[in-house]
Amino acid sequence: MDRLTIVSVDGHAQMPPEAWPKYLDKRYHDSLPGLIEENRSYTQITAHFTQRLHNTHLLDIFDTEKALSNGGGYGVWDRKIRIQEMDREGIAGEFVHSGDARAAGLFYQSSNWTHTMDVAQAGVKAYNRWLLDEFGPDSDRLFLIANIGSAPWRDMDELLAELDWIADNGFKATSVPGYVAYPGQPPLFDRYWDPFWARCQERDITLWMHAGQGEGQGELGAIFQRIGVQVGEEEGNVGKAIDRLRNEFFKGKIFSSIKPRRATWQIMMGGVFDRFPKLRLMLSEIYGDWLGPTFKYLDAQFEQHRDSIAAKLKPSEYYKAHCMNGLSFIRRCEVDLRHDLGVERLAFGRDYPHGEGTWPNTIPWLRDALGGIPRDEAIGIMGGNAMRFLGLDKTKLDAIAQRIGPSTDAIFGEHPPLPDDLIAHFDNRAQYLAQPERETRVPEMDRAMKEDLWRAKVFA
Repeated sequence: MDRLTIVSVDGHAQMPPEAWPKYLDKRYHDSLPGLIEENRSYTQITAHFTQRLHNTHLLDIFDTEKALSNGGGYGVWDRKIRIQEMDREGIAGEFVHSGDARAAGLFYQSSNWTHTMDVAQAGVKAYNRWLLDEFGPDSDRLFLIANIGSAPWRDMDELLAELDWIADNGFKATSVPGYVAYPGQPPLFDRYWDPFWARCQERDITLWMHAGQGEGQGELGAIFQRIGVQVGEEEGNVGKAIDRLRNEFFKGKIFSSIKPRRATWQIMMGGVFDRFPKLRLMLSEIYGDWLGPTFKYLDAQFEQHRDSIAAKLKPSEYYKAHCMNGLSFIRRCEVDLRHDLGVERLAFGRDYPHGEGTWPNTIPWLRDALGGIPRDEAIGIMGGNAMRFLGLDKTKLDAIAQRIGPSTDAIFGEHPPLPDDLIAHFDNRAQYLAQPERETRVPEMDRAMKEDLWRAKVFA
């Protein structure tokens, strides 16, 4: 029986608190008691948040195989559980990015409370080393994304040393500088970053732009702290407070924020892809309905200012040559718009084990979203495009898929429609039925673009 090779370009890992002392530089251990208290507050809030997303009183609708109920989400820091869940859902390979609701990050995340830059940088280095130890042994299926972009890096030599370390240890990618923002960091069109781009190209490290790009260290943590006060003092309003947090995540703060787009256009319009033509940029968990309207706007800006900026090509041309968008918890509107910048430039991410992701329902989700489009397009989105773009070993992944992958019939065969309550659950947790963005964010992008053009001396 033919099996489908599914590659997820969006999975998550988080270091468990019991591992913090082992991996964090001992100079910063006096900061751990405060982080333990922060973690207590953070997980109290995220437990409410997950309840609102996954509606655990509806387990009989979406957790029929007991994956969530039996602890399948703890693959976020346990390789054995993760591989079991990949096998259960037929996932041949998965890229692993940082961050999860089950524990606070090691000082450096936007969702942390505010911490000094030196301890945040130590946390990033500790996370990278834990990730290698825990998930590195299954390098044929788990592809590691370093968290370099979450550290402030006091100088370029330190940054390049960490980049060499991840390359030497088999990491496939790294988050982009400024993934977590710190005061004083240059914009990505600044030539300051050229040694970093050059080393990524030399070491074949893919640039990874994930949802949350550009949020300041502690910025979301302040929101969590505010909600935490309400959880502690105003129990009757907890549901409303968590719903406000949920809405901030879905409506502009994280998944549809323009900050990742801004970082992308800074790279493009700064001429980075001209100077380093072998660089690859993967977008992940940033939705996909914005691509057409955004690049129409960016191309118009390029034509208007092409004599004053470093870029030689239109942004849409850079996208088609250097970029791919991984559609985490893929939505129907994104499937409808799949040809905006080329269906061959789309991939799939299940966002394991986050509440808004396709796990634990990946196969029925993909059947509903992709089962009705041309088979070659669907197969490309589910894995073929990512294997080509990211230089993965297709022969090995196909062999794994022949053992654990879903049959072609599981996606493309005749099946009854998914139950209405399951579709409603997809929509509640991931905006599955949302209308596309269209041009609604252009004024917001225009304000940011004008600032970038001014900073680049166009409006001197």
